[in-house]
Amino acid sequence: MATLGFIGLGAMGSRMARRLLAAGHPLVGYNRTAAKAEPLVAAGMKLAASPRQVAEAADVVFSMVSNTEALEAIAHGSDGVLVGLRPGTTWVEMSTVSPTATRRLAEAAAARGATVIDAPVSGSAITVEQGQLSFMVGGDPAALERVRPYLLAIGPTITHVGPLGLAATMKIATNLGIAVQMLAFSEAVLLAEKAGIARERAVETLLKSVVASPMLKYRGPFVLEMPAEALFSVPMMQKDLELALELGHQLGVPLPTTALTQSMLTAARALGLGERDFAVVFDVLARLSGLSGSRRP
Repeated sequence: MATLGFIGLGAMGSRMARRLLAAGHPLVGYNRTAAKAEPLVAAGMKLAASPRQVAEAADVVFSMVSNTEALEAIAHGSDGVLVGLRPGTTWVEMSTVSPTATRRLAEAAAARGATVIDAPVSGSAITVEQGQLSFMVGGDPAALERVRPYLLAIGPTITHVGPLGLAATMKIATNLGIAVQMLAFSEAVLLAEKAGIARERAVETLLKSVVASPMLKYRGPFVLEMPAEALFSVPMMQKDLELALELGHQLGVPLPTTALTQSMLTAARALGLGERDFAVVFDVLARLSGLSGSRRP
């Protein structure tokens, strides 16, 4: 049985790794803060001391880190993934990062006889736990087929979108839609409330209407009560929107609602709300409307 490696065991990565363990796959993992990986070690994962050790031990390497800089940090250097990759290894890069950075890593991995595919995800920690995560994949179709069983152990939906780097692009496009959608939902709730409809009733009505996407069904209620722990924080969403705006500039695609949403999230940070879930954009609009924000747990 193939040995799998997993680098980046945060809120999303740890839950993905747990699903791989539950499916019976041998797993070796690395996390910058080793203590956070202790529950996975107790569940059967072997803990490595560096990304290089993961690559040296694994037939398939998964990575899920916070941004492009974090990806380059685990990839390069004497303890990086690239040094440890063996010929025939497949590296499944799942982070939301610059497509250009993904392509550069693929070139370096190919020089060692390894293959990189990008496979970012659509969903949240809740979606992972429910077994409903979806993957968008870019790169060699044959490499995707080699790792398909492992991806299916994490989530049931896999869409191959084209050559390497296009999955990262698709993920960026997806996340700008999520952010803009949350801002529009907030506007709808506040307009209804200011007209005299109870906030709870406005949320209930909208989430029973045609606007109720899967994302809004679990994040929409945050305008009533914000979770104690962010599913996806303001800075994390701003990182993705910045990637979108950069791509829009490069490709000649105007992204006006993305730019506005980015500004509203900057306002959230200015108000001291940066560590909240990005749904806290509702609180920014509520204050501008003369209304109270969401409840705190």
